[in-house]
Amino acid sequence: MAEASLPPAPRAGLLGSAIPPGKPGSGVAQKFPRSDRRDSWWVAPLSQAIGLAFLGAYATWAAFQGNHYAYTGEGRDYLSPFYSPLVNFGWWPLSPALLILWIPLGFRTTCYYYRKAYYRAFFADPAGCAVGELRRGYRGETAFPFILQNLHRYFMYLAAIFLIFLWADVVRGFIIGGRFGAGVGSFLLLANTTLLTLYTFSCHSLRHLVGGNVDCFSCAVAGGPRLKTWSWVSVLNEHHMGWAWLSLATVCSADFYVRMCSMNLIRDLRLF
Repeated sequence: MAEASLPPAPRAGLLGSAIPPGKPGSGVAQKFPRSDRRDSWWVAPLSQAIGLAFLGAYATWAAFQGNHYAYTGEGRDYLSPFYSPLVNFGWWPLSPALLILWIPLGFRTTCYYYRKAYYRAFFADPAGCAVGELRRGYRGETAFPFILQNLHRYFMYLAAIFLIFLWADVVRGFIIGGRFGAGVGSFLLLANTTLLTLYTFSCHSLRHLVGGNVDCFSCAVAGGPRLKTWSWVSVLNEHHMGWAWLSLATVCSADFYVRMCSMNLIRDLRLF
C-alpha cells in the first residue's frame, strides 16, 4: 500500500510566524505594503521614521538658532556639541553651526546603518524583508544623489577629528570657577562624547580600514596589532546601531540642556 503523502509543513517566519506554503517570501514581488509575513514588520520602520523625524527636526532647528549654544554662568564652560568646534567669523551672517555641521551630518547620512534605516523608513526601499516595494527594479547607489554615499569613509576621517574638540569641551566642562568640579552638564557632555566616540569607532569603514582589506594578518606589516585593533573594532561594530541611536539622542539632549541653562530656564546642579 502506497504511503499517503503529507502536505508540506509551513515555514517558520520571523518571531515564529508561519509563511503559507506555495510561494514563501513572494511578498517582495507584490505592491507595497502587501506581504506574506504575519509578524508586525511595520513596527521597526515606523518607529525609525518617528525617531529620525523628531531628532532630525530638533537638530535642524537648533543648528539654525545661532544663539544660546554656550553656558558660562556660575563658572561653568559648557558648549553645545552642535557648535563644537566653535567657528565664528564676523562676515558670516548665519548660525556658526552651519559652518561645521555638514561634516557630522555627512557622516551620519552616509552611514551604512542610517542608510538602511531611512531607506526603509522614508522610501520603503525596501520597507522590510519580503515586503512589496514602491518602485520596481534595483539601481543601487550609482546615480546622483545616492552615489555620494561613497564618500562615507572620508566623512569618517573628518568626524574623527571632531572628537578631539569634543573631548576638550568635556575637560572644560569639569572645571568650575577655575577648579575641578562637576555639574549635571559636565556628565551630560561626557556621556554624549563617549557615545559619539563609540559610534565613530564602531564604523564599518574604520573596521575595513584597519583589517577588512587584509587576507592574511600574519603576512601583513604590523599584522598582530592590526588583528587586535580589528577585533576590538569588530566588537564595537556589533552594536553600531545602538551607538548610532544613543549618540543621536544624547547630542540633541546635550544641546537642549546647554540651551536651557543659557536661557536661565533651568539651573545646572553642581554635584561636587
